[in-house]
Amino acid sequence: MSNTLLSPKEIAQGIIQTGITKTKLSYIQMVGLSILAGIYIGFGGFGAITISQRMSSIDVGLSKVLFSMIFPIGLMLVVTCGAELFTGNHLMSLGVLSGEYSMKKVLRNWIVVYAGNFIGSILFAQMIFYSGLTNGPIKEILLSLSVSKINIPVTELILRGILCNMLVVLAIWMGTGAKDLISKLFACWAPIMLFVLCGFEHSIANMFFIPMGKFLGSDISWMDIWFHNIIPVTIGNLLGGALMIPIFYFFIYIKNDAQKTSSSS
Repeated sequence: MSNTLLSPKEIAQGIIQTGITKTKLSYIQMVGLSILAGIYIGFGGFGAITISQRMSSIDVGLSKVLFSMIFPIGLMLVVTCGAELFTGNHLMSLGVLSGEYSMKKVLRNWIVVYAGNFIGSILFAQMIFYSGLTNGPIKEILLSLSVSKINIPVTELILRGILCNMLVVLAIWMGTGAKDLISKLFACWAPIMLFVLCGFEHSIANMFFIPMGKFLGSDISWMDIWFHNIIPVTIGNLLGGALMIPIFYFFIYIKNDAQKTSSSS
C-alpha cells in the first residue's frame, strides 16, 4: 500500500523547497498569480454569501455552517490551480530560519503579492457589483458584514488575525503533505472551514468583503477599511502565519537535524 501522505519532517522540507521556488518568481509572475489569488478568494467569499443568504431567514446557525463550508473553495483554487496568496506565503519564513534564502527576498514576495491580492479582490468585487447579482438578501448581508467588520476593536482584530492565519498556513502545510488531488482539497477545506466557522479574520478575504459593502452603499471610507480592519488583521495574520507556526516547526523538524548534520561532519 503506497504512502499518500508525507511525514511532518518531509512537509517541512517541501515547504522550504516551495519557498525557494517562490523567491525566484519574476515580478510579472508574482503580480499575475497574486491577482488570480485575490479573485479566487473572492469566488469562495461570494459563493459563501450566496448560499448563506438563502438560509439566513430559516436558520442562522445552519446559514453560518453553510457559509464556512463553501468559503474554502477559494484556497482550493489557489493551491490546486496555482496562485500566490499573501497569507499562505507566510510559511516562507521557514526557509529564512533555515538559512536557505534571505528575508529581503521574502519581503519582495510578500509586498508584491499583497498588492496583487488587493488588485484581484477589488477587480472581482467590481465585476460582481456590475453583474447584477447583489440584489435582495445578498446586498443586505454584504452591507451588514462590511460595517460589522470595521467596528471590531483593533486588539480583537489582531488576535482573530493570528488565529486565522495559524489555520491558513496549517491548511497549506497539510496540502503540501498530500500526494493526491482529493487529499489536497480536503486539507485546504477543513482548517479554512474551521477558521470561518469560528469567526476569525483573514486580510485578503476582507479585501473583497468590505470594499464590496462600500460599493453597495455602506457609509464607510477607505481609511476605515484599511485602519479599522485590513491593517490590524494583516498584522495578526503575519504573527500567526509567519512566526508562530514556522518557528515551532523549525525548532522541531529543521534545527535539530541541521545540528546533527554539522556535528557528524
